[in-house]
Amino acid sequence: MMHMTFYWGKNVTILFSSWRTDSWLSYAISLLVCVLFSAFYQYLEDKRLKLKNMERAKKSPSTIQTPLLIPVLGKRNLGKRFWLGLLFGVNSAIGYLLMLAVMSFNGGVFIAIVLGLVIGFVLFRCDEEEDEDLMSENPCACA
Repeated sequence: MMHMTFYWGKNVTILFSSWRTDSWLSYAISLLVCVLFSAFYQYLEDKRLKLKNMERAKKSPSTIQTPLLIPVLGKRNLGKRFWLGLLFGVNSAIGYLLMLAVMSFNGGVFIAIVLGLVIGFVLFRCDEEEDEDLMSENPCACA
């Protein structure tokens, strides 16, 4: 039976029918995995944004030299575009998996994922030296 409201308890199915917890130990391990997976999401997001920002910093022509319409494939390295796209895709997939895990409606899973996002943000994305617009670039609520 799928819950449609938040509930508290050790019996939960997370993402897959084979990932079920029926003891407090399996529940605690599952919550730890959720925390680590959420922190890893923030780590990947940090790496993706730094790679993107590093690419921008390399080519920062003055506004006078910048053409009005920049070609999509222009002078940009296709290899870097591929890796940025791949990193974005993996990070988006992880974000959606975290959202689906929260949709198990288990209070512990919800708290574990939010705690993991906070820990990951503090560890990987909370640099005071970073530019402010780099932090707010992703409009996704879980970023």
